[in-house]
Amino acid sequence: MQKVIINAALGGDLSGMISDNIIEKDYNLEISRLIYDKLKSMGVNAYLVRNADIDLSEEERLEIIDAFLSKDDFEVILLTNKLGNNEEAGAEIIYSLRNSNELALMLAQSIENTGQDVLKYYQLRDPNNTALDYYDIIKNTDPNVESIIVSYGSPMITKDNDFLISNMEILANGIADSIYSYLTKANVYFVKPGDTLYSIAKKFNVSVEDLKNANGLSSNNLDIGMELIIPKKEIEKPSPEEPDTPLVPDDYILHAIVKGDTLYSIAKKYNTTVEKIKEFNNLESNNLQIGEVLKIPTIINLNNYIIYKVKKGDTLYSIARTYNTTVLEIKNLNNLTSDNLSIDMNLKIPNPSDNTRPNYTNYVVKKGDTLYSIARTYNTTVLDIMALNNLNSSSLQIGEVLKIPLK
Repeated sequence: MQKVIINAALGGDLSGMISDNIIEKDYNLEISRLIYDKLKSMGVNAYLVRNADIDLSEEERLEIIDAFLSKDDFEVILLTNKLGNNEEAGAEIIYSLRNSNELALMLAQSIENTGQDVLKYYQLRDPNNTALDYYDIIKNTDPNVESIIVSYGSPMITKDNDFLISNMEILANGIADSIYSYLTKANVYFVKPGDTLYSIAKKFNVSVEDLKNANGLSSNNLDIGMELIIPKKEIEKPSPEEPDTPLVPDDYILHAIVKGDTLYSIAKKYNTTVEKIKEFNNLESNNLQIGEVLKIPTIINLNNYIIYKVKKGDTLYSIARTYNTTVLEIKNLNNLTSDNLSIDMNLKIPNPSDNTRPNYTNYVVKKGDTLYSIARTYNTTVLDIMALNNLNSSSLQIGEVLKIPLK
């Protein structure tokens, strides 16, 4: 099976570089989500290592990546998205020692086509052992995974900062298109001892007949070292029909068990139940092992409520004001007996029907907010927010009140 695993660097307490309007961890996640959405719309099996602002150690990331892999995989790309701290404006791409530069070159060309400079694409060796890659996310992933890192530019350089803010969706679409082209391009395979047409066809999920036709073979005989073209089928695109019930992207997220975790604490964190987690993971007991990866169900009907992750400084009153609801309605929907909130807690927020709610809501800018993070929270766009508020730039002031268009 072909897969693309998308890894947004940093998260949680690791914010990375911070400029006036970009927080690196948020940008990494936002562009990862955009690439994910585009690939899914093209029919590609795509997965997000993190889909929220959470801390993940390198070991936890590797555990999650491993959980996405299966014995049926024959081509897996691991794309890590980050920003750089270069002194010169432009993007960089790092690919593994075990792979060719083909994908790196395609990604570099797609980035240049958006108008962003590409400083270089290269391999980076561990200075202590030059036979190994430098970065753990490349070095320690399954050797059958093609791991590549894209650094889109530095938010500390004005030219890059302006480009990154204005062209994130264009960048994401270019990256997704290049990956799609790479996945649907024919492979070359060299016959090894013990190979048969059937075993090779099975490995690459094609038919023996397609394999023979692509190589002009009239028999099933193979020679060791023989070069075979492996045809790639067009990825089947999903039906354009929308589901009746809007769903949160993906039907689950992955959670790596850490010391102190219980099914109850995990269920509370993700606003689900112990029973649902056990059923989703076929668990017969409540016992957990550190490092174990659980699938957390996230399919949520958004007709009646939306999900909000509590941030530092939030109160029930400020959240209720932001979403044009009341503290009592939020408490009733979440079965809360007090006004106390925990950071990263998931809250259900009443979603008024379209015929009763105004066409915008007011939002008070907090430390760390950017136009694109606010736009993502409210399922709108940066341009729509700027137009509604007559903004000429993406700069924000803490305490500033913005009108946020509601869809």
